[in-house]
Amino acid sequence: MPDERILVVDDEPGMRSLLGRVLAKSGYSVNAFEKGADAIESMNSEDYDLAILDIEMPSMNGIELLKKIKIKDPSLSVVMITAYGSLQSAVEAMRLGAYDYLSKPFEMEEIKHVVGKALERERLIRENRELHKELEEQYRFTGIVGKSRKMEEVYELVSQVAATNASVLIQGESGTGKELVARSIHYNSRRKGKPLVILNCAALAEGVLESELFGHEKGAFTGAIKRKAGRFELADEGTIFLDEIGEIPVSTQLKLLRVLQEHEFERVGGEKTIKVDVRIIAATNKDLMEAVKEGRFREDLYYRLNVVNISIPPLRERKDDIPGLAEHFLFKFSGETGKKVEGIEPAAMDMLTRYDWPGNVRELENIIERAVVLEKSETITPSSLPLSLRHEAEDADVVKLPEGGGTLTDVLEELERQLIVKALKEKGGSQTAAAAALGLKRSTLRYKLEKYGLVSAELSE
Repeated sequence: MPDERILVVDDEPGMRSLLGRVLAKSGYSVNAFEKGADAIESMNSEDYDLAILDIEMPSMNGIELLKKIKIKDPSLSVVMITAYGSLQSAVEAMRLGAYDYLSKPFEMEEIKHVVGKALERERLIRENRELHKELEEQYRFTGIVGKSRKMEEVYELVSQVAATNASVLIQGESGTGKELVARSIHYNSRRKGKPLVILNCAALAEGVLESELFGHEKGAFTGAIKRKAGRFELADEGTIFLDEIGEIPVSTQLKLLRVLQEHEFERVGGEKTIKVDVRIIAATNKDLMEAVKEGRFREDLYYRLNVVNISIPPLRERKDDIPGLAEHFLFKFSGETGKKVEGIEPAAMDMLTRYDWPGNVRELENIIERAVVLEKSETITPSSLPLSLRHEAEDADVVKLPEGGGTLTDVLEELERQLIVKALKEKGGSQTAAAAALGLKRSTLRYKLEKYGLVSAELSE
């Protein structure tokens, strides 16, 4: 049953009563008023999904009331009722934003049909508004997980560049979240209401890539049975994200350069010049400048793409972000799977922070998803993590013997040196904390640091 609230305004008691009964039988909640002023007052405390207004009313007619309602709630759907044969007032109401109108006398099935259509429109508008809000929330730059200094620098760049139309080149290893940063830029820009078109350039062969980018005409090549719009046409007034831009062949690079410079192109096999307004965000996990030096990437295109450069640090260089990311993915997959997994045991978190994450954030996301699926308790335990993580954590605790062997004294001194280095790393370089962890006096630790050449005699904490 529907649960929408409908506002009815009509100076005739019989019409108010009739509309109230018919709509209530359909499951709607109805508030009916004789005067427009009372209806406006009710909107201060009530949210309505639809308003039904009589056009001819004393003191404040339906047209005047419609104007006031649209000022108070511009998105509210309004249906007008007129008892007169002339359509002039109804047409004026439609011009002012009314959804539809009904002429008296009308059948009750007719009003139910019009109300149903108007409320369906209202639901679609509301869902679209909520979806847009969700997208903005999901991809706003402050929503990218990570509080490390390096990620703060990324947030600052995203914030600055989003408000412009500048081309952006995002660089980083696979799995670092380059697409997420591109989405954040788009959904925080003036183009957020327009398309964001994404294309992985490495996934397509040269001929196919050109057709995907610029489209093709019917008969342009074998299999081109009809005209096809390219990604640039689809992204007009919006943003195009070209992932793995370093994989684009040199022949296609020239055409891409023209789009950047002239904002125009022709479809494959076509002669008509197509103008577009598209912002380009590109990404790569390779050294494009090295590709320029080797002649595999055009220098002029590189500088056109690289107006603003955003470098995403690998996860191993921002391990402080691992706990927050792990908790973020835990919450995400617990919700998706319906499992009550609410935390990560300290021992398991320690394993996650020790690991170097060659697959970066994407690998961490996959491992947390796997752990949530396999975990039988309410917290992720070490046994739910892959053996590779457990073995690496165990190996990290093993102190290595000196290369080439040596006497027992040599071996013991090397072990002592490694333990001191490990303690200092774990305590963030604090000599006092490291000495306490090793069970040494601070003066003894300083002596050993100098002995093993780990610190100069002048260095103080």
